[in-house]
Amino acid sequence: MQIFGDRWGQIVHLFERDCSLQRRHQKVLEEAPAPGMDAATREHVCTVAVKAAQAVGYVGAGTVEFIADAADGLRADRIWFMEMNTRLQVEHPVTEAITGEDLVEWQLRVAGGERLPRAQSELTINGWAMEARLYAENPLTGFLPSIGRLEHLRLPTSIRVDSGVEQGDEVTGWYDPMLAKLIVHGANRRAAADGLASACASIEVWPVKTNAAFLGRLAAHPAFIAADLDTGFIARHTDGLIGAGEPGAEVLQAAAAALLPQAGDDPWTALPGFRANLPAYTHVDVTVAGQAHSVILEAAALRAVAKAPVAHAPATSASVHGERVLFLRGEAWPFSPVTRGRAAAAATTADGALRSPMPGRVVSVAVQNGDTVSEGQTVLAIEAMKMEYALLAPFAGTVAELRVTAGDQVSEELTLARIIRG
Repeated sequence: MQIFGDRWGQIVHLFERDCSLQRRHQKVLEEAPAPGMDAATREHVCTVAVKAAQAVGYVGAGTVEFIADAADGLRADRIWFMEMNTRLQVEHPVTEAITGEDLVEWQLRVAGGERLPRAQSELTINGWAMEARLYAENPLTGFLPSIGRLEHLRLPTSIRVDSGVEQGDEVTGWYDPMLAKLIVHGANRRAAADGLASACASIEVWPVKTNAAFLGRLAAHPAFIAADLDTGFIARHTDGLIGAGEPGAEVLQAAAAALLPQAGDDPWTALPGFRANLPAYTHVDVTVAGQAHSVILEAAALRAVAKAPVAHAPATSASVHGERVLFLRGEAWPFSPVTRGRAAAAATTADGALRSPMPGRVVSVAVQNGDTVSEGQTVLAIEAMKMEYALLAPFAGTVAELRVTAGDQVSEELTLARIIRG
């Protein structure tokens, strides 16, 4: 609940926000107003927030937080005061979207000794707003941070985006991994959710990994659309929110189509693979994420290729320092024509090698060369972006190689240690 107070004792509230969608107690998606909040419950919570501010003669911007037991729906007698933060919070844009007010301007005006710009009777709720936090992290590795240069960056242009990074910037391990806030406003909750899912699908980032596709799936999930929300939502639906890690049929078709030459409007070249009395098709051998695939493009895809380099409307492709990358629904896939030996080499891993899952700093090394280790024993730990990740022995054996010491900076995929069986 956002509240403001001025030096003349006037206190106003700017309605509630819902921050239930969290992961490891960190907010992922916020919305305003709160789904399921009826007028009577809203009045009760707003009154409590204002009384809390009045009790201490509060001046400036503040955020009053409540915790609710919504097992039987939101009710005034099942909502409790939790804490008050004496500032605006990251999710304040959703309040701005539904009220039409600039809360940063309000904060500056009140701090400068001015009266509040609006009285409570002048504030109303207009539509619905959602905000998602775009992070430099990899959902496939348990949301480990992703570090590196933003060689390619395209953020949505049809919505409000609050961001402090641009293409060419370096994402380091020293700060919070949030790249941007994506804020969508719609006439109702479903419109806002659809807009957010569409915005997430249009994001293009390479080679840094992001949670864009995860956020898009979250906004489109049937349980989210039904407002079946609580702080355990993401944990319950993890399997449906995190991708498979392998390119699906849609990715392969789009990558294969992107390799075909554009046919233009020439009627003779606009029908590649044309055969009398049979469906048109063509084979394309393509490497996606290091794996070779043979893809059959049917007539519909071939007709689309005649007009655009990528057959699937949601897909785009770009050349990033000579590497071709396909962007589809918030995910990024490097692709190229098949070259001999490339896929096999990419898939090969040395037995017992422990590689860094992310760029970061080695914070501890628990073994020495020649030590005997058991399966699952911690060998060393890496830290980046306020997260610590332990590398475990994949099987019982002996430490045959140890390449780092505590304090070393390491890059992603660097071999740090090696275990041999026996």
